Amino acid sequence: MPDTTSHPGYTSAQTISVLTGAGTMLTMSMGMRQSFGLFVTPVTQDLGISVADFTLAIAIQNFTWGLTQPLIGAFADRFGCRMMTILGSLLYAAGLGVTMIAEGPIALWIGLGVMVGLALACTGLSLALAASARAVSPLKRSVTLGTISAAGSIGTFITAPLAQGLIDSDGWLLAMVGFLGLCVVMIPAAFFTGAGDKTEQQMAKIAAGSEASMSLKEVLIEAWNHKGYVTMAVAYFVCGLQLIFIAAHLPAYLEICGQSPTLSAQALGVIGGFNAIGCYILGWMGGRYPKHYLLGGVYILRSAFIVVYFLLPATPTTTLIFAAVMGLLWLGVAPLVTGLVGQIFGLRNVATLTGVAFFCHQTGSFVGAWGAGLLFDAMGNYDLAWQIGVTIGVTAGMCQLFMNDKPTPRMGGAVPA
Repeated sequence: MPDTTSHPGYTSAQTISVLTGAGTMLTMSMGMRQSFGLFVTPVTQDLGISVADFTLAIAIQNFTWGLTQPLIGAFADRFGCRMMTILGSLLYAAGLGVTMIAEGPIALWIGLGVMVGLALACTGLSLALAASARAVSPLKRSVTLGTISAAGSIGTFITAPLAQGLIDSDGWLLAMVGFLGLCVVMIPAAFFTGAGDKTEQQMAKIAAGSEASMSLKEVLIEAWNHKGYVTMAVAYFVCGLQLIFIAAHLPAYLEICGQSPTLSAQALGVIGGFNAIGCYILGWMGGRYPKHYLLGGVYILRSAFIVVYFLLPATPTTTLIFAAVMGLLWLGVAPLVTGLVGQIFGLRNVATLTGVAFFCHQTGSFVGAWGAGLLFDAMGNYDLAWQIGVTIGVTAGMCQLFMNDKPTPRMGGAVPA
């Protein structure tokens, strides 16, 4: 029987190598990224800086990630993922090292901000999902992307309790050392993520048609002229804003509500665990139902549950229930966005075009991280921050529901991704 899992041109061994490497790389890189909010209190107290100083580092990280993602994606589309993923793993470790020797906000902005942000552009969702999408058949693509995205969630389930335990027992510096150990694991995973690079380059050379021959300028012009893609990219801004607001500011919010720091780590761990489930479910649903409807529903449901949580007293029970619900709605949008890009434009430039959309996502993360920190420093609470997040979340969700998801004329009768 023919192999219905691997993409034509890939051997089963190549497919397994790419998917295992991408999943492991995401487990490490996204797990650490989602746990940086646990360092807000110990780092600000130790260095004598404000909450806004720390969250500006997180904001710079997310903006750098988004700004560089289209360029790194374009490079990976043309020359392969392996060089970028390995470089990103090394840069991740270097950024953590600079953070550890910081004596003020500037070094924090460089290490945790610029360097880790650039590392995430190489080791995060865009390249991992692009490599995975190419390695499997169209029939298995959506559920595979959901499964790989789930790996990034499992990382939070592991790293958040690890970080909080080390912070409580030995301080935040030793917790960063623990993260350096995760970077060591990430390097061989990054190598295997690029196992299909040579196959993709050979397929691109022999492929006929416009998809293989378009210049970067032509790719971007085509994307700009597809209003559905533009709508999806702009709505992705809200996703970044809402997620980083919760990841970066939930620990500080729970602290002012009188809750234990342990609850923050538990909540982030619950988000990670349920996110693994949510990614798989949304990936599976994306292969059966219109992806733009699912995206719009996620943005609206997130906003509704944020309203409920912040209107209720913050207790361990309400916090963990909120974390579980948000986990189900967390990174599952990534396989849907990647699937939509493949459905509309094909796979040849998927890393480039998901990177452009991700720039919008990370612009939202910049606003959510730093803007909420500024509002907290100015007002002493997060009321206005979550109200703004809910308002634009509902607006984006409604726009997403009505986007045009039709393939470009160039794609003709191509099979949807």
